[in-house]
Amino acid sequence: MAIVELYFAPEEPSFLPAAGYPQYLNTPGSTFGLTGLAYDGVGASVEEAAWKFNPAKYGSGAITVDIIWYGLGATSGAVVWGAGLAAITPNTDTQDPTTKTFAASGSVTTSHLGTTAKRLHKSTITLSGASLDSIAAGDEAWLRVFRTPGAAGDTLAADAVVTSVRLSYSDT
Repeated sequence: MAIVELYFAPEEPSFLPAAGYPQYLNTPGSTFGLTGLAYDGVGASVEEAAWKFNPAKYGSGAITVDIIWYGLGATSGAVVWGAGLAAITPNTDTQDPTTKTFAASGSVTTSHLGTTAKRLHKSTITLSGASLDSIAAGDEAWLRVFRTPGAAGDTLAADAVVTSVRLSYSDT
């Protein structure tokens, strides 16, 4: 059994017209630039981005979504992240991809570890069962990552900047 890992960069997503979308940031650092998607920390509007991918060698079981992020100017509070999948099997499913919806989403609440603004954090969401949308190797698939700052438990009153999203699953 091997674990397949996929990496999604902030430069790659599409944005869904029905929802708000995070602002793209390219921040110069002292030795390298840092890019990210700034998910709003005020209000109650969902902000989301979606990445299209091929679940090559997907075998079965849960899919793990790791969201790597930092608080922009914040050193306390928590962020509620959500993730969802949509999958279509070419030549088998009759679904119109322009009307496809995401399966049930998973979520996680992660507290800022304090003291340092822009400290990197990792939030992990495990998608299983109906949340997998019957995904199979070779499908056309989409991963949605979102934040609803008005959700109960989302207390980080600043943007949460996603620097990468990592997806992993078993090939058996």
